[in-house]
Amino acid sequence: MKQLVLACAILAILFTSCEKEPGEGGTSSISGKVYVLDYNSTLTHLNETYYGSKEDVYIVYGDNTVYNNSMETSFDGSYRFDNLRKGHYRIFAYSKDSTATIPGGVFAVIKEVDITSNKQDINLDDLIIVK
Repeated sequence: MKQLVLACAILAILFTSCEKEPGEGGTSSISGKVYVLDYNSTLTHLNETYYGSKEDVYIVYGDNTVYNNSMETSFDGSYRFDNLRKGHYRIFAYSKDSTATIPGGVFAVIKEVDITSNKQDINLDDLIIVK
């Protein structure tokens, strides 16, 4: 009886320690685009809108408090994070504060998403930022 309990305990430890955390090493991807609202220097007049090239986009794996990876958007404002495992992710880009209420004048525009299966390709709504 003691051997059966010991074997069950060992199996339980093995199965819980094999669970992989969110991050690289999987078969899924998250993609999207960054849409820019381009204002004048005082943020009082909207000059134009467009999909932003060379905008920095960041990804956070799971419950991490700092970003795990980043990339620049392509010529058409698109980004794509590949080879992700199942789990929770946050994608963000920085935007100017058009309300002038945030200290420092910049904040993160964040999209949260869960990858729930292998080979999942998730396309997020646009990250809309102010420049």
